[in-house]
Amino acid sequence: MPIKIADDLPARRTLEAEGVAVMGEADAVRQDIRPLRIALLNLMPNKIDTETQLARLLGASPLQVELTLVRISDHVSRNTSADHMQSFYRAWTDVRDERFDGFLITGAPVEHLPFEEVSYWQELRAIFDWTQTHVHRSLSICWAAQAALHHFHGVEKHALERKAFGVFRHRNHAPASPYLRGFSDDFSIPVSRWSEVRRESLPVDRGLQLLADSAETGPCLVHDPRHGFLHMFNHVEYDTRTLGDEYARDGGRQMPAHYFPDDDPTRPPENRWRSHAHLLFGNWINDLYQTAPFDVDMIGQEILQSAA
Repeated sequence: MPIKIADDLPARRTLEAEGVAVMGEADAVRQDIRPLRIALLNLMPNKIDTETQLARLLGASPLQVELTLVRISDHVSRNTSADHMQSFYRAWTDVRDERFDGFLITGAPVEHLPFEEVSYWQELRAIFDWTQTHVHRSLSICWAAQAALHHFHGVEKHALERKAFGVFRHRNHAPASPYLRGFSDDFSIPVSRWSEVRRESLPVDRGLQLLADSAETGPCLVHDPRHGFLHMFNHVEYDTRTLGDEYARDGGRQMPAHYFPDDDPTRPPENRWRSHAHLLFGNWINDLYQTAPFDVDMIGQEILQSAA
């Protein structure tokens, strides 16, 4: 099944050119099935690129996905036009009475700040709490994964003296996990961050499961089943050229490790993570389909009942 996105969203043209099945509004309503309702809280500066990267992975599923783009209510994006934000995004305060099968939260370039000094920290904390009653499963990426672990478990992030930057090998610690079904014993994932969560900082009595990590860059994937979260500290969604674009944007100050062939930036990089990106998202969506209630209004009720 295709992904349902707005007819005029810029990502649509890119995905159609790549052969990703994209469904329009009129076609979607004719199908007598309930699509998976997935929302994306996009905190990245270049929102259009991030929309395209994540819609590409969501759209590869055989299930119909209805994607809702969400923004922080009072935050004004400095890198994406106001017209784009107004046309395609809904403020979280406008969707907080709705329920979603899945909710994605991206990273943000605020790693140098303590969590409490991020301008939208209080709203993000409210969103984390809201996922517990209005979302079936959530997936956090990079800084958002660090922020979620801090909010739910008090886990601190640690600043790095040198940016963790490149494509790094990771070890699969939980091949029986539904999220790592079909993964090889080790796999490569892009990393781009100035902070980290350390293995020893993960509390041992809170049900957290370290699914994958790297000897060079630490934890990569952590499952928090109590809160319905999967935390990805790296950027499995990146395009082939994303790290190269960051390298150029930063004036070539730090070569991304294990990215350019023979560390030669004049040679085009090879994508060694695309298949695992599709596999991870396919596994996550399959888990949504297998476990989410058919009646959207029932999402979150099992948590409320268990707390009663």
